[in-house]
Amino acid sequence: MLSRDSIRKILLTAAVLVMCVGIAQAQAKNVTLTYRIWDVNQAPAMREIAERFHEANPNITVNVEVTPWSQYWTSLEAAATGRNLPDLFWLNAWFVLYAENDQLMPLDNYIERDNVDLGNFPEKLVNNFVFNGTVYGLPKDFDTVGLWYNKEIFDEAGIAYPDESWDWDTLVEIAKKLTNEEKQVWGFNASPNQQSGYGSFVYQNGGYMISEDLTQAGWTDKNTMGALEFWRDLLFVHKVSPTVAQQTDTPGEALFEAGRLAMHINGSWNSIRFRDNEYTRDRVDVAVLPKGKQRAVIFNGLGNVIAANTKYPEEAWQFLKFLSSEEAHLIQGRTGTVIPAFNGTQQPWVESVPAFNLQAFVDMVEYGAAAPWHRESGKMGQIQTDWLNRVWSGELTVEQACEQLQAEYEALLSR
Repeated sequence: MLSRDSIRKILLTAAVLVMCVGIAQAQAKNVTLTYRIWDVNQAPAMREIAERFHEANPNITVNVEVTPWSQYWTSLEAAATGRNLPDLFWLNAWFVLYAENDQLMPLDNYIERDNVDLGNFPEKLVNNFVFNGTVYGLPKDFDTVGLWYNKEIFDEAGIAYPDESWDWDTLVEIAKKLTNEEKQVWGFNASPNQQSGYGSFVYQNGGYMISEDLTQAGWTDKNTMGALEFWRDLLFVHKVSPTVAQQTDTPGEALFEAGRLAMHINGSWNSIRFRDNEYTRDRVDVAVLPKGKQRAVIFNGLGNVIAANTKYPEEAWQFLKFLSSEEAHLIQGRTGTVIPAFNGTQQPWVESVPAFNLQAFVDMVEYGAAAPWHRESGKMGQIQTDWLNRVWSGELTVEQACEQLQAEYEALLSR
């Protein structure tokens, strides 16, 4: 009787033979792959990567398809329902929804066959795309958020730029000094967005939204509510921020680009946007976030995946392998697109926009906090937005909203 190891070797050999046949077939036919992304600012770099891959693989053409973030998830869900997903696409922690429903192609056999070294990426980014012990995606990039500020506004007020010594009290103090109602300039933007707003402050205050073991909601935790109270006070007590209604009419990024915000929390992914904007390119810079009880910042990472229903699994894998190469990550870095995930390729990104202190984003990775993901995160996110927007509009107190959030989160966590 064959041992388990012997059976495993036989199966692996058979898989390799099948893949080899696939490679031979791939070399003999012209194939066009679709690669879907959600960020128009990243499209030039992604197309450069696709073109570089095509030069080495003339029979494989990759069409980079941009679907805006506001439509990305609904279009992806519809495509998944119809088993018509693009060959390759971006996913974040929501990948589990697709992996557990057999919508993604498992990658372990390909990784083993082609000796792809997962050690080239930070372990926690690799683990973001592992489900039930199987790898379904490879890291593309990672991001943090920083305190973007308008140097011109600071200079006119004779105030020193933000630095690592800043804490929440400093933020409020300086934001008050830089708020000018007459000119419609606000010292700070208290965004209703979790990632580019209050989320990092919850962690800095020792609070949490969901426990790491996914068993408890943390909305009624005193530290969580304390951070949300601080955020609400920026709007209604200190009055240093545009209202939520004003931010709905004109998003924070647009207000910042119009010179109407002295400070604005935003992600590393927007460095390319601010670099290319005529107003911000020479007037703004970025620093690490002010410190609360402890240092913390929202940390996130994207991955590239292959649809289980792709007609061209071998060709799709070859492109995914190139997307995961040092060469492709260096293209992302030197173009200033995003912080590349491949170890050792971050410095070109840091140097890509000399006018900005992009090193701040990389330095904060040390204390990055990834919000725990749950398969009900989509519903939770909507519930969170619905209740907290009533706080940011002044309709409810933080305590009232958090009691409702706690109850609705617990109901979802108990499923």
